[in-house]
Amino acid sequence: MRISEHLRLPLIWRVPLAVLVLMFLVSAVITERVLDRLGTIQETYLQNIADSYLDGITASISPSVLREDSWEIFDALERLRPVNTKIVPVETIVTTPSGSILAATDPVKFPSLEKMKDGLIARFPEKKIRIEDGDRLAYLHRDIVYQNTTIGRIYAVFDASLPLAERRNVLSTLIITNIALTALLSLIGFITIRQMVQPMQTLERLMSEAVEGRGRRVDVSGRMARNSETRRLFMTYNSLLEADEERRNLSRKLAEEEKLATLGRLSSVMAHEINNPLGGMLNAVDTLKKHGAEAKVREVSLDLLQRGLQGIGEVVRAALATYRPERQARPLSRSDFHDAKLLLSPDLRRRQQTLELTIEGDDSFTCFCPAGPVRQALTNLLLNASAASGQGADLLLKAVKREDGLMIEVGDRGPGLPAESVKLLTGQTYRALPERKGLGLWVVRQVADEIGAKLELASRPGGGSIIRIMLSRSDITGETDHAS
Repeated sequence: MRISEHLRLPLIWRVPLAVLVLMFLVSAVITERVLDRLGTIQETYLQNIADSYLDGITASISPSVLREDSWEIFDALERLRPVNTKIVPVETIVTTPSGSILAATDPVKFPSLEKMKDGLIARFPEKKIRIEDGDRLAYLHRDIVYQNTTIGRIYAVFDASLPLAERRNVLSTLIITNIALTALLSLIGFITIRQMVQPMQTLERLMSEAVEGRGRRVDVSGRMARNSETRRLFMTYNSLLEADEERRNLSRKLAEEEKLATLGRLSSVMAHEINNPLGGMLNAVDTLKKHGAEAKVREVSLDLLQRGLQGIGEVVRAALATYRPERQARPLSRSDFHDAKLLLSPDLRRRQQTLELTIEGDDSFTCFCPAGPVRQALTNLLLNASAASGQGADLLLKAVKREDGLMIEVGDRGPGLPAESVKLLTGQTYRALPERKGLGLWVVRQVADEIGAKLELASRPGGGSIIRIMLSRSDITGETDHAS
């Protein structure tokens, strides 16, 4: 989480602060416009007073300027100086067009016949008055024209302290008023937003409790009923709680039903897998009843019964371990292939079918193959092959031991595997039990995935299909355990 997220203020503070900033900006703009307008009015007022003063001076001293009579000019300046106005002239200087001083209200500071300094002349604008905030003075000059000829100039300096003081008072009043108004509006915004956000904070707290499994309904009566939007919000939250509770109850119900369905499918798998060796064992019992006196028959039948019971035990252990056969089970041998043929013999006789068993390689398969899962897969494949083939068909069971592993083939004379069966054997692995057909092939696929075998499909010459189980030394689970 970024640091900015930790420093982010809640909405209850952000909105008043936003109001404060906006009010500050609005106040600054209003203050600037008021001061600008006030300055324009004051300059216009000063301009009118200064123009009136200079008009009177110009009319009075024009003849004296023509004669360059300094005493008459000085006398006129003294007589025309205003004393009861807000704008008082501080200095008035009359010069020739070339800049020589003829007379001034302060002859000591500005002696007659001296030249006006260029720096002083630069302070006086022509026609429009200019106010200097630093020295609180206003400057203006005018040409004295007689018969379209400039005969002199008047430079006037006025005291502007009064309008500048008024401007400062207005500025102070604006600042104090804006600060007070901004603070008041910010407080109102804080209180208003707090009341508006309070339902959201309550909803946030309730949702946090609901996430933790402590959800509770909100009473929308009383104070909550005053605001229709807030009331609808909490009613919607109550509806969500009810829907979530219904969903939880439905999930528990579905879980129970799924558990029962899984138990039923597991029972069908157990019955299917136990029934396969059980048929061969019953056949061995019948053989013992008829030919039990012969030692060879008795030995073969008892051996078959023993391996059948071991196979049933392995199926039970595999079911208890969620279809994961023991890795330390008995290793595969040649007798397991003969047992598979013997277990299938009742179905073969009933359908008048024959099973060709071929085993290539040495006598031992114990180096890397567990017997239980392979027997389980072979039994299911042979039963499916017999059921898919017609009366009198010839079936195939072939085992070829190689240096790199073992190949087992089961062939039938059927019309070919349907698309669902092909997908079940070679498609993507999934653990769900099939609901109807394909239970035997599903067991084969689960066994192949468990022991690391690969399944391949091929066409059998003369018609039919072949299913190959390819077991590699490097892929078989528990190779190092059996190799020893």
